[in-house]
Amino acid sequence: MSRGTLPRPTELAHDLVDRVVRPRDVVVDATVGNGHDTEVLARLAGPVGRVIGFDVQAEAIEATRRRLEGIEGLAEVELFCESHAGLAGRVPEGLAVVMFNLGYLPGGDHAVITGTAETLTALRAAWERLRAGGLITVVCYPGHAGGDEEAAAVEEWAEGLGAGAQVVRYGILGTKKPGPLLIAVVK
Repeated sequence: MSRGTLPRPTELAHDLVDRVVRPRDVVVDATVGNGHDTEVLARLAGPVGRVIGFDVQAEAIEATRRRLEGIEGLAEVELFCESHAGLAGRVPEGLAVVMFNLGYLPGGDHAVITGTAETLTALRAAWERLRAGGLITVVCYPGHAGGDEEAAAVEEWAEGLGAGAQVVRYGILGTKKPGPLLIAVVK
């Protein structure tokens, strides 16, 4: 973040994750996209940690693999070319962090987007497997087809978690179309 500017929701998500992830942790990138979040998680978890990633698009999985190639000191990274809704069957209990960056793959087919029902399934599974003090970050993108509905559903899910959760919402106001927003939840 440069001086005099506020962080983008994705930057703030990275800052929050940095406060939670420790070497050896098991973490999840529920929507690997081009691998930016996966790389951050793999660096933080370190060579004895583990990152589990999901994306429905093979091109996203390949872009992430290319991004990570040749970088020393990263956690073990296991990538699945499938929906984040399958998270429950792939990840263990005791997760430190689960990151979601919803919407569509930048530079990819904008018709292929995350879906509200699958995202809610993944969020519920992530919450059940999150350790005490663990963090879920969700960057939502209202303003595109399906994005408004998905963002509203994520907010409603987070608000419904009750006393066992600390929930924050961060977004930019005063834009012509709705800008991205971050919902972060600590267990």
